[in-house]
Amino acid sequence: MASQLPPITISTIDLARLEALLETPALRDQPGALALGEELNRATVLPPEEMPADVVTMNSQVTCVDESTGEKHTLTLVFPRDADGSPGKVSVLAPVGSALLGLSVGQSIDWPGPTGRVLKLRVESIQYQPEAAGDASA
Repeated sequence: MASQLPPITISTIDLARLEALLETPALRDQPGALALGEELNRATVLPPEEMPADVVTMNSQVTCVDESTGEKHTLTLVFPRDADGSPGKVSVLAPVGSALLGLSVGQSIDWPGPTGRVLKLRVESIQYQPEAAGDASA
């Protein structure tokens, strides 16, 4: 399956924060944490100041399209503590959250949706990325 996955890029800050999150005992064996760990292991890691503006990083707001249905979704990729149920906030531990992390505009990924249907999500645009906005500590 790894050969079918698109290349991803994450910042050193996001990597450090996410690795610390994954080390918490409550998450260690959770399926979402394991999936996120696999994503981190295959990522290219860059300093925040070198992060391309078209890459989905933590706290980025993105518009993605479900290529199966044409349905558009505007999502903000957040840490679990910030996933408060607000519309559009997606935890990085949710399947779609870990799938979006590190993707570039135009990239797609197949991911199993909550109903079992495979979603083919394509990143259409990024409205906000902390690194590009100079908010890398966000």
